[in-house]
Amino acid sequence: MQRTATTHRVLTELDHVRIDRLLSRVHARNGEALLLSVLDDADIVEQRQVPGDIVTMYSRITVEDPNDGSRRKYTLCYPEDADPNDGFVSVLSPIGTALLGRRCGDEVELTTPSGQVQRLRIVELLFQPEASGDYTR
Repeated sequence: MQRTATTHRVLTELDHVRIDRLLSRVHARNGEALLLSVLDDADIVEQRQVPGDIVTMYSRITVEDPNDGSRRKYTLCYPEDADPNDGFVSVLSPIGTALLGRRCGDEVELTTPSGQVQRLRIVELLFQPEASGDYTR
């Protein structure tokens, strides 16, 4: 199922608190302003109540470029764990912010650091910490 992502997102309480603290430590730039807006507008749920198809912190997902069908796997993480070459994308990056709180099947749009607009569809949630019983990541 394919859905164009709306502004609706779901975040766990823990992710919300940790990202809010992270943003209080970094200088506000455009990407961080967008992430702050995500925090303000998201539905907040307890870790044990988050649906299994929601991208949370340290979720591993497969995304597809709808233009050419190419697929990539990403793990959404905090900046200190980011390693784009290994697929670990920071929540502060455009792709990380675009994916946070989205559902499997959503199509998201983001602007890359080079200014290029990119669309991605979340095709598979390979791992979600909360679904595996890890409520502390």
